[in-house]
Amino acid sequence: MGPLAGLKVVELAGIGPGPFCAMMLADMGATVLRIDRKGGGGAPIKLDHAKDVLNRGRQSVAMDLKHPEAVASVLDLCASADVLIEGFRPGVTERMGLGPGECLARNPKLVYGRMTGWGQDGPLAKTAGHDINYIAISGALHTFGRADERPSPPGNLVGDMGGGGLLLAFGILCAVFEAGRSGKGQVVDAAMVEGASLLNSSMFGLAAMGLWNWNRRGTNLSDTGAHFYEVYETKDGKYVAVGAIESQFYALLLKGLGLDAAELPQQMDPKSWPAMKQRFADIFRQKNRSEWDQIFGGTDACVSPVLSPAEAIEHDHMKSRRAFVTQAGAAQPAPAPRFSRTPGVVSQPPPLPGAHTAQALAAWGFSAERVKQLQQSGAIGS
Repeated sequence: MGPLAGLKVVELAGIGPGPFCAMMLADMGATVLRIDRKGGGGAPIKLDHAKDVLNRGRQSVAMDLKHPEAVASVLDLCASADVLIEGFRPGVTERMGLGPGECLARNPKLVYGRMTGWGQDGPLAKTAGHDINYIAISGALHTFGRADERPSPPGNLVGDMGGGGLLLAFGILCAVFEAGRSGKGQVVDAAMVEGASLLNSSMFGLAAMGLWNWNRRGTNLSDTGAHFYEVYETKDGKYVAVGAIESQFYALLLKGLGLDAAELPQQMDPKSWPAMKQRFADIFRQKNRSEWDQIFGGTDACVSPVLSPAEAIEHDHMKSRRAFVTQAGAAQPAPAPRFSRTPGVVSQPPPLPGAHTAQALAAWGFSAERVKQLQQSGAIGS
């Protein structure tokens, strides 16, 4: 039983950040019912639903949300739920008859979580976009990349997952906590463009102190500008990551590289960084990644092998922490963070869309007669 045991969540199926948010809640014990589109469709790529990690830990009901009886059923589910999650463009659920007005009228304590790229209002609110667009407008994308090169998108970690799903989960739980005191639900408007900006807070602070130059990407302290915060290629074509910022860690780094600090420029002299990066690069190419791991592993030099996800699963530390699990043949990150009394758990594998329609609706209080009638009307899948 995770820390969110007893929390009931209705998820209107989407892609990316919404499912990630729902997955996090399910990992922590919430009962999440995913409402999938009856008949499927809409996905730009064909997915193996049984291995779609973001959908783990919950049951799936297939509904035709254009059918009035399906809409009425979702409202009935909301009546006993604590949370609803939706990730459509602004105005879509209102046109369905499932907007905040209708849902909160059925359940005044409901927390209505909305996930979009641009937010519910503003000039771009109703336009299409993806992670790369949201982090571009937020300013976050501008910070990723090397000097004199174009910005390099960090996958979909900053917009979709961190600035999107993670911030939505945080917002939902804040609202649930408040509803427990006030007895009133509310709408959580989570916008990836704002979440990505928020994740950039430390750099805004450094810039305000004159310690970060927005206009010189790849030349700052932690954006590969410094020789002691960089990725270096090794003799075997692999890589190591160096993050020896503090002076005592930098001293250990130099020792492992066979360098004498007395013969080198001051660590924090930016003018020396380009030449020092080249010197470091030449040294790191002299040994294989495994050899450097033998030299630096277990020390405070802040040097780590750059592992592929497949290698990370087999790393001793990650294995000792049980940081990954395998379910339904799919290796995946384990629930996080850890709890001492009520740990999170992957309760069940990702469902096929509509796999639990009858049994899940029954568990949420629908009679067998009503489920049969909904099936016969075409409102839900069989």
